[in-house]
Amino acid sequence: MNPDELLEALDPEQRAAALAVRGPVCVLAGAGTGKTRAITHRIAYAAMTGVVNPSHVLALTFTVRAAGELRGRLRALGGGAEAVRASTFHAAALRQLTYFWPRAIGGRRPRLVESKHSLVREAARDLRLPRLDSTAIGDAVTEIEWAKVCQAHPSAYVPLAETAGRTPVAGVEAVGQLYQAYEQMCRDRQLIDFESVLELTAAILLTEPAFAREVHAAFRYFTVDEFQDVNPLQKLLLDAWLGGRAELCVVGDPQQTIYSFTGATPEYLRSFASDYPGAAEIRLVRDYRSSPQVVALANRLSSSGVPLVAQRPAGPEPSLSVYPDEEAEARGAAASVQSLLRRGVAPDEIAILLRINAHSERFERALDAAGIGYVVRGGERFYERPEVKQAIVLLRGAARAAEDDSDAEASGSAGGAGPSGSGLSVAVRHVLSSAGLTPAAPPSRGAARDKWESLAAIAALADDLGAERPDATLMDFAAELVQRAEAGHAPAANAVTLASMHAAKGLEWDAVVIPGLVEGIIPVVYARTAEEIESERRLLYVAVTRAREHLMLSWAPLRSSAGGSGTYPAGSPASSRAGQSRPRSRFLSVLFPSQAAMEARS
Repeated sequence: MNPDELLEALDPEQRAAALAVRGPVCVLAGAGTGKTRAITHRIAYAAMTGVVNPSHVLALTFTVRAAGELRGRLRALGGGAEAVRASTFHAAALRQLTYFWPRAIGGRRPRLVESKHSLVREAARDLRLPRLDSTAIGDAVTEIEWAKVCQAHPSAYVPLAETAGRTPVAGVEAVGQLYQAYEQMCRDRQLIDFESVLELTAAILLTEPAFAREVHAAFRYFTVDEFQDVNPLQKLLLDAWLGGRAELCVVGDPQQTIYSFTGATPEYLRSFASDYPGAAEIRLVRDYRSSPQVVALANRLSSSGVPLVAQRPAGPEPSLSVYPDEEAEARGAAASVQSLLRRGVAPDEIAILLRINAHSERFERALDAAGIGYVVRGGERFYERPEVKQAIVLLRGAARAAEDDSDAEASGSAGGAGPSGSGLSVAVRHVLSSAGLTPAAPPSRGAARDKWESLAAIAALADDLGAERPDATLMDFAAELVQRAEAGHAPAANAVTLASMHAAKGLEWDAVVIPGLVEGIIPVVYARTAEEIESERRLLYVAVTRAREHLMLSWAPLRSSAGGSGTYPAGSPASSRAGQSRPRSRFLSVLFPSQAAMEARS
């Protein structure tokens, strides 16, 4: 592919971004507007036209999955773009810290913290704090991470948190003690967490000119995706990498800033033009993901003043349903899924998106009762699950054993790696049976069912590879799994997705169901300030823009008759007993203004 052919695949705004090969460049990309296509084509075009050596490019993003997608697209474009380093901030920093540690600090680099939660839980026991449940521990971990990305020492946490209006479950004083104890445990045990990795890497580059020159020589051309999610510590490291240079392209959308509670801020994106005078600014507004009806609804939630322009054919109007209580709403969501399935929508193209993770159980029960298979997304990453790690080890061992047998027989019939074609599926299932895969799924939900579904997903991948590549061997499949793990590409299950709105960021489905649109859930009860309410609006905007065609929203004025569902903290002003009425979300008046006006008149 030559440079001109590369540009033919782009719309006018995407082409403008690709042609802006010299930084600084700011691409404001609305939901579904093809931002990844724009930035990968920009990098490839710059490489093909000789503007940059692709090996000097560092493309940064925030998740392993997104980095893997960048690498895959660049590899497909060719022209040398496959040499680009696409990485998360954390992975790039860890690589550099590991490289510089012996010379900059000396000795062996400390081990990475495997779980902040376990360390904070241990710290709480040592401090004899009142018993903290998993929610309070998780909340404390979030606070520690927030403080660290804001570069606040433990002694500064309490006043900073009070000024910022932070309200951790355990209280700011207790979290301050936990933070101090956590940091001491890391020092005593020679551990570092990922926030420290970023901080130490930035410190080395900012205080050691010789090391900074090495990095500046290696990386001369930067792209940062999802720039609205950058936090102060990541910005410090990015500035250290840049070293005063302006070869920087940032891509983002202030409307999709949903991680403010972690320290992420859209201010770096908003101030880019003033920080880099003369920067090119390109706005992508053509929405290729969603139908005009979904786009129209999303535009009502947007505060950018620049509406998205739908490019897909017309689809059904988004619907709004009201149910008497939460249990009825969960059953209604399951009924909506059944209706979609009957109309031919694939299970893996349907998602139910929840504001609060604790509400998942109610919808799981409703889906189970309706006989609908589902997966819960947003917990432990697929390739980090113990059964998946074990399966990969077993498959690689089986592949090596098959290769040894093949070499010994000198037959070559299996390509040195065991059975191929349809035999691949049989061989993979045989290996996985030793890890717990059975022909039928366990009858009830729980840990055993979750493990079975993980193994079944791996077996399904073997089916797909065998069908796509009849000559694929066990060794090929083991290599495919390792590559997918590195890229963060979890297998897609043939099931409905149940996920939090936050976990849905970056994903999309043909059909999306959004329940719980009442005050206290969306916006969530602890969102009190104008900025916190605005953050909740942005979160709903992200949820709405995940839908390609079908979008169903609902609310229920009454809580479950079974009692509390974890929606409200005990004693909070918005807490309520079962059966107490709650008003519909204020955002519904924006999304469905005619219906709100009709209700007001009645």
